Amino acid sequence: MVVKTLVVGLFAANCYIVGSSSTRTGMIIDPGAEAPTILKTVQQMGLYISLIVVTHAHIDHVGALRTVKEKTHAQFALHESEKGLIFAGPMRMLTVLGITPIKSPPQPDRLLKDGDQIDVGNLHFEVLYTPGHSSGGICLLGHGVVFSGDTLFNFGIGRTDFPGCSHELLMKSIREKLMVLTDETIVYPGHGPSTTIGDERQGNPFLQ
Repeated sequence: MVVKTLVVGLFAANCYIVGSSSTRTGMIIDPGAEAPTILKTVQQMGLYISLIVVTHAHIDHVGALRTVKEKTHAQFALHESEKGLIFAGPMRMLTVLGITPIKSPPQPDRLLKDGDQIDVGNLHFEVLYTPGHSSGGICLLGHGVVFSGDTLFNFGIGRTDFPGCSHELLMKSIREKLMVLTDETIVYPGHGPSTTIGDERQGNPFLQ
């Protein structure tokens, strides 16, 4: 498995390009901005993108979604609870911030739920439903890594001061879905550097 991290956009969100080194099939996680950069990187990696997964529908994770989907012809998937937010949420946030509107995100091709399997070539990931930062937030677990979206960061956790957020629910998601993973599990978060479950278990101040 190959993983490429791109830090994109005004909010410095992590966009991940994940691919199979043998089948050259890949997926994009959270194309938040800078579609040309994402697409150029995919080309440089020599990957065929079959799927785009959005961990949650906040603007910093979906800003380049429509363009990337149109160029790659990949299917787009997100959690079923997030479907209603894919249009209203990003546009509302842009209005509040006074930012020029982006292309509206497309309709999802696949709605995910907890425990679903995502197959990309010979790579296989499990969907972990982790609400709290967003009502339909998910993480993707497989091959010794977890893509945690804005659920868990390097010595931090996702914000819960937005409408529809819940600190109690977020902490429950982290405890029941992420802290049960092995210490060696690598965490690729939605913002900031990677970490491990073991490091977060020992040192994350929000988990003590």
